[in-house]
Amino acid sequence: MELRPEQFASQPASQPLVPVYLIAGPETLRVLEAADAVRAKARAEGITEREVFDADGRDFDWNQLDATFNAPSLFSARRLVELRLPTGKPGKEGGEVISQFCANPAPDVILLITCNEWSKAHQGKWAEAVSRVGVLSVAWAIKPHELPEWIERRLRQKGLRADPAAVQRLAERVEGNLLAAAQEIDKLALLASGQNLDVDTMESLVADAARYDVFRLLEATFSGQPAAVLRMLAGLRAEGEAVAALMPMVIREMLATAALARVQARGGNLAAEMKSRGIWESRQAPFKRALQRHPEAKRWERFVAEAGLVDRMAKGRADGDAWVGLERLLVAVAEARAVRLLARA
Repeated sequence: MELRPEQFASQPASQPLVPVYLIAGPETLRVLEAADAVRAKARAEGITEREVFDADGRDFDWNQLDATFNAPSLFSARRLVELRLPTGKPGKEGGEVISQFCANPAPDVILLITCNEWSKAHQGKWAEAVSRVGVLSVAWAIKPHELPEWIERRLRQKGLRADPAAVQRLAERVEGNLLAAAQEIDKLALLASGQNLDVDTMESLVADAARYDVFRLLEATFSGQPAAVLRMLAGLRAEGEAVAALMPMVIREMLATAALARVQARGGNLAAEMKSRGIWESRQAPFKRALQRHPEAKRWERFVAEAGLVDRMAKGRADGDAWVGLERLLVAVAEARAVRLLARA
């Protein structure tokens, strides 16, 4: 059976828990809230014992998970066993353990599997086994044109009403960050006092959640979002930020990606290289997208050189406008066709 993440909270109390739940997808808030709904239902059914397994590496012991399915419950008649599988890929051994559980679920165990990554390629035999006896729910990322509807629905859930223009303004402010949107809506529920929200009221009550910091700037750059890059750079400049203060992080990430490009070019283990550089799975997607746009190591070496030039401009050691140089560099990384903006690329 398949459910949308938002359907978990609206299931009737009379609906019993199923043996296994698989909640996966890149939209972290939707995954978290759906999983929280399962946990709440488990508590409502008297399940007080909970075990958590983090399968975030190749050295995870699947035999330990298999053994816990057959171990007796210590504190209650039933247990909630959570498997956190960030990559959504249990491998052959893990897939077999999950499939075997689904084929013959332990009567005292509810299995909850959560994943941060998901695509059609993930839906193998083990996921099909989950669907046959339990629930599969995929939390796809909310697309920009879907965000106003998502916000309006969440406002209604909190007993709030807002004009379409006010909803659109909140969508613009949070820039696709569902967690930020949820936090702002929770605040509105406390401050709005049942009033209808128009644009002016929304402006006065909502903080600008589109934080123009270097981390989000680089995430947008590597993810291939040139419009967001330009918007964030304008915000940083308006806030009085200095290019020189941004460049250490920009240069560090460019150097890291140049190294990744060299590993990719020689057919090395890209995932292992990312982990060795402290780029954990939750941060890898933008780097992968950037390497797809610019697979050549020489291109990244050029970006590194350009970043060095911008840094010298910012410190008065080279001629040129540092803001213009930084804008051209980041847009070129975000959009392959814009590489021509770099005179020497």
